Amino acid sequence: MTAVRRPINAPDAPPTLHRRYAQAMEVSGQTRTLYISGQIPTDADGVAPPDFEAQARLAWANVGRQLAAAGMTLDNLVKATVFLAGHEHREINAKVRWEVMGDRLIALSTVIAGPYDPSWLIEIEAVAVG
Repeated sequence: MTAVRRPINAPDAPPTLHRRYAQAMEVSGQTRTLYISGQIPTDADGVAPPDFEAQARLAWANVGRQLAAAGMTLDNLVKATVFLAGHEHREINAKVRWEVMGDRLIALSTVIAGPYDPSWLIEIEAVAVG
């Protein structure tokens, strides 16, 4: 059975910022769930690029790698939590996420918090269903 995803945005709740995500995501008929630990902005050698945009692209690529290892794609994502090192990264973070996700809607939280390693400016954890 294939998972059916339905974005939900309650009409009497505040609207989403930029309308590029869903307030809630209903999933029915799923056959499996993948919980992706925080994906960091480093390559396989542990090297993090110095600038935020490159780190954001790398962290999303690492989410994609975990999905691929499970036989899934970005189409399977239903929830992501993005941790940013500072407010100054919000706009570039949104730009990169929109480029990566395209028209796909997911439930989303963005938290301003210092990632585990001070050289990391972003970390992304996610949930996917298939």
